[in-house]
This record gives sequence, C-alpha cells and structure tokens, in this order.
Amino acid sequence: MPGCPEPATTRDRVVVAVPPRLREQFFAAEVWRELERAAELTVLDHHRDRDAVAAALPGARALITAWGAPRVDAGLLASADRLELVAHTGSAVAPYVTEDVFRRGISVTQAGDEMARPVAEVSLAFTLALLHRVHRFDHALRGGARWEAAGEAPPRHEIHGSDIGVIGASRTGRAYIALVRAMGARVSVTDPFLSEADAEALGVRCVPLEALLSRSRIVAVHAPVTEETHRMIGAAQLALMPDGAGLVNTARSWLVDEDALLAELSSGRLDAAIDVFDAEPLPVDHPLRSLPNVLLTPHQAAGTVECRRRLGASAVDEVLRLLAGRPPAHAVTADALARLH
Repeated sequence: MPGCPEPATTRDRVVVAVPPRLREQFFAAEVWRELERAAELTVLDHHRDRDAVAAALPGARALITAWGAPRVDAGLLASADRLELVAHTGSAVAPYVTEDVFRRGISVTQAGDEMARPVAEVSLAFTLALLHRVHRFDHALRGGARWEAAGEAPPRHEIHGSDIGVIGASRTGRAYIALVRAMGARVSVTDPFLSEADAEALGVRCVPLEALLSRSRIVAVHAPVTEETHRMIGAAQLALMPDGAGLVNTARSWLVDEDALLAELSSGRLDAAIDVFDAEPLPVDHPLRSLPNVLLTPHQAAGTVECRRRLGASAVDEVLRLLAGRPPAHAVTADALARLH
C-alpha cells in the first residue's frame, strides 16, 4: 500500500569471540567484509570474559571462538537460545566445548587442516637442524666458545638416505612425510590406524614403535592426544634410540615424558627440537633452556601469516555455510573431546 513502511528484516547474528590482535591476524579484509555482509556481528574484544560471552549469545546463530575463550557448557548454553554452530579457529575443540553442545545438536567445527602444512615445515626445519647439528654450532658460538671448539659436534648427516621415524600418520604427520620423502628420506611409521594400503600410498613402512625407535636417525612425533598416547615416549622408549639420534616434537608435550627426555638430553646422548612443553610459558630457569643439544621454539609452529589467515577464512566459511543452509565442511563429533589438549 502506498505510504506504508516496508516490514523490517531481521538479520542473522554471529558472535565473534576473538580478541583484536588475533582478529587482525585471522581475518583478511575481504573475508571480514564477507562475514559482515552475511550477518550482524557482535564482536567481543575481551573474549575470555565468560559474562560478556553469555550476554552476547541470546539470538545468535553462530559463535566463532579463539584460543582462551570460555568453554561452552550448560551454563553458557542457557542463554544460547538460537545457537546452531560453534566454529573454532584452532584445532583441538575439547577446551572450548562440552558434551552439552553436542546433546543440543549444535554443530562444532575446527580449522586444524590449515595447520598441517606449517607445522610439518617446522618439523622439517627441526629435522634438518638436528641432522646437521646446527643448534649445537649456534649455541657454541653464541656462548663464546673458541672457533675450533665450536666446530666440534657429533657426526652429521644428510636427510637423503636417512631413516626417519614418524609416530602418527595424522594430517600433520602425512604432510611431514611428503616433505621428508621428497628430500630422499626413508620413512617408517607407527600408527595402529594406518592400513597397509595407505602406507603403500604414502611410500612408508609400517613398523612397531620399538623397531621405529631403534632404527631411526630422527623420530618425529605427530600422534593425536588421547588417553592411550599419554607419555607414550618414556624412559624405556627413549633408551631404544641410537646414540646421536634426534627427537622432534611439534605436536604436544602430552606425548613425551618430559622428565625422561630431559634425563637423556642432559647426558648428551640424544638431541631434540621441541616446540611444546609441559609448562607453558617455559620457565626462564628451566634446564632445557641451557642444553646445547636442544633446539627450542615457544609453541609457534603454526604461527605463519598464511596459516592464521586460513584459520580465519575456514571459520568464516563454516558460518557462511550455516547461513546458506549447507552442512559444515570440518565438523567434529563428541568423541573429539577425548583429545584433551
């Protein structure tokens, strides 16, 4: 009817519980604009504030979470009357959702696929550094050792023809396998879920853990975090590794007995490159920091510019799929909560 106002339209609302620094890293301008066009956004700068998240949830169809966000439990769900999706910008969802979310039929997604390549690249960099003892030379020169003394190190090796052991044919494990095989390594894998057909396709040998540890020049840990993998590499397993071998861990400290590893490293028998620790931040006086046969990074293996852009784009894509009535691309189920970290 002429002169009558058009009926108001209600836009879908999405809560973005991602702090400013991470928003800048995660969401390219065009990705953010696409999200803004698709939905009304409630953006939380203080994403750790449980009360702020609870206040933002009524009426929201989707929640995008980042590291440190409060866990979505029955308490938060009490105010989430329309919530259909929790899209996590990281990999492990267990710290951020509970079984209550799945019972409500709310979809949960993660962006872990996007982390595989950069973490695999860091694992490769660690592998090369350990094989060539780069960390030992760097430590000696920075510590003021004489030139001749700084050049002394255990035997060094090329990756071509080296036996590399991989514990876990995960997404990251497979990306790492592709990289080291392309450089000529001989790769063995321990993974109870890897079929012989998949092993053949990957170009690797399936072997028991003990055989892998005893024959590998470098052992790279890429197993998932479950009750069964807790401290799967302990004193007995480390003792099987040959003198001068190296351990690479860009997965989780959960998988390795850190005290047992420290004992082996303190003896100088093994080398290691580690991105993950039992205590994070790693204490300034932690003995790992002073060992010349250890290469350390502060849990930054997936921290590339490109990876963080992909994490944000993946989460936004999940929201757009929801709003378009399409199924999620990277949904996880309740059994993912068994992965504790």
